Amino acid sequence: MFDKHLEINTYQCRIKALKQQLEELRNGNAMKKLREEYEKLLDERGNTIRALEAQLAQAHAQIIHVREIWMQVLDDLEKEHQKQVDAWMREVKRLKQHVLDAERQRDEAKDKLREKIKEYYAVATELEEEKGKNRKLTAQVNRDFMNSSTPSSQQGPARKKIPNSREKTGRSRGGQPGHKGHYLKAQAPTETHMLPDPQEYVENPDYYDTGHTVKKQKIILDVNVKVIECEARIFRNRKTGSRVHAAFPEGYVNAVNYDGSVKTFAFLLTNECNVSVGRTCNFLWELSGGKINLSEAAVNGLSEEFSAKTEEEKKESLERLMTSPVLNVDFTNANVNGETRQVLIIASPDKDAVMYCARQSKGHKGIQGTPLAEYMGTIVHDHDHTFYNYGLRHQECMQHNCRYLIGSVENEPEREWNKKMHELIREMLHYRNGLVEGEALDTTKVAELEARYDEILKGAEKEYTDEPPNAYYREGYNLYLRLVEYKDSELLFLHDKSVPTNNSLAERLARVYKRKQKQATVLRSDDSFEYLCDSLGLIYTLRHAGGNLYERVSDIFNRKRYRKKRRKSQQETVGETA
Repeated sequence: MFDKHLEINTYQCRIKALKQQLEELRNGNAMKKLREEYEKLLDERGNTIRALEAQLAQAHAQIIHVREIWMQVLDDLEKEHQKQVDAWMREVKRLKQHVLDAERQRDEAKDKLREKIKEYYAVATELEEEKGKNRKLTAQVNRDFMNSSTPSSQQGPARKKIPNSREKTGRSRGGQPGHKGHYLKAQAPTETHMLPDPQEYVENPDYYDTGHTVKKQKIILDVNVKVIECEARIFRNRKTGSRVHAAFPEGYVNAVNYDGSVKTFAFLLTNECNVSVGRTCNFLWELSGGKINLSEAAVNGLSEEFSAKTEEEKKESLERLMTSPVLNVDFTNANVNGETRQVLIIASPDKDAVMYCARQSKGHKGIQGTPLAEYMGTIVHDHDHTFYNYGLRHQECMQHNCRYLIGSVENEPEREWNKKMHELIREMLHYRNGLVEGEALDTTKVAELEARYDEILKGAEKEYTDEPPNAYYREGYNLYLRLVEYKDSELLFLHDKSVPTNNSLAERLARVYKRKQKQATVLRSDDSFEYLCDSLGLIYTLRHAGGNLYERVSDIFNRKRYRKKRRKSQQETVGETA
């Protein structure tokens, strides 16, 4: 109720205020008051506008003044900037000129450098050429039997001393304590002499006979000439006058004949001991007290006689060679009447057969007509390409490879593959030679050695790619190519125990002929050359067959008389089987 009364009072107050406003509007007092307030407000606004306009004018004037000042500053700055730009342009012009001068000097320097580079390359090329020549000459000077295939017999007095790897022990020379020692073997005495007892011991009662004796021998070489003469009665036919007598035994042909023992002595002196024919004749004459006086022609003819009387031995030797699973072969040069010839050496590693083949030349012509042309086994040689056309398998001489590698190390010390390969081949040879009889090859070990072999050759390829071989010394590079191309022929000995690791047997046999020709022989015909080759091969075969060589050769010379027949020339033997 109170709220409603308050609301009514509020409405009544509002109505009274509204009535008052309506009355003022009706009599115009409100409009006058509003106009007065409006005009007063306009005056205030006008004053404010005028004040603002004055401030604006003043601000505009200040802006103009500031602009003028800034324009002056900008003009000054532009002038200063222009001065700097002019200075910079002058500096740029100077620098451009300097750059042009520098470029001209650079071009001149480039031209001079280009000329210097040309001169350098010319000098470097010439220096490299001289280095190559020097390396080649050094390799030739240092080439010997230790780093090449040159035999030791051709080194002369200036050859290298073979190093001795043994170390000094400090012990005295001779047999050491506990060593059994070696003594001369006592022989069956042909005469025995009992020395008389010294009277000072026989008559002295302080000494008595022990019943034992002391024996000492002296071996005397007594050369006696035994002459056996056969005599036969001569009968004459009364009607025809012909004369006949009993047939003489074998070997009695001329009035004076020499037995096989004399021929053997002279034959072995010349062909086994390399004594010249003249010295052999003189030695026999002096040894026999002047009773044996062989002529040089007779001694020269002994090789022909020996060759003719050993047809069976040669067939036997040929059969052994053809059935041998492995053969060592090599060529060596010879001289016949001032012309060059070749000797083909064919040998079985079992040393049961050797053949020296007298040939006109090397190559295929030198092999045709020999047992090697029809051979179907393994051939061991010194990398003669001709031999690769014969046989089924091949093994190169590893000792030659070691020598070539030593030469490469000496002449190419900056390379590493040659040192590694030399050590590897030595390890291979040590492993192969260390196998006892009956021990099989270890496939795992062989595979590991072959893998290292391939790895070293890959390293060699990179070395020669980065730095090509010298034009004057290519032996090392050629050896690398050969080891790559002929790997199967280099390492065959690691897969087959019957294959030798080197060709030393053929080389030793070649030296037999070289020593003979150099020291004792001057050959005047191809026939003599062939007879000598036959004799040397048979002597070696007989020596290694066992028994007494002198007695066996003497038996051969005591065989029935042979008939001389013409030997076929090499052209006639080409194409024939051995």
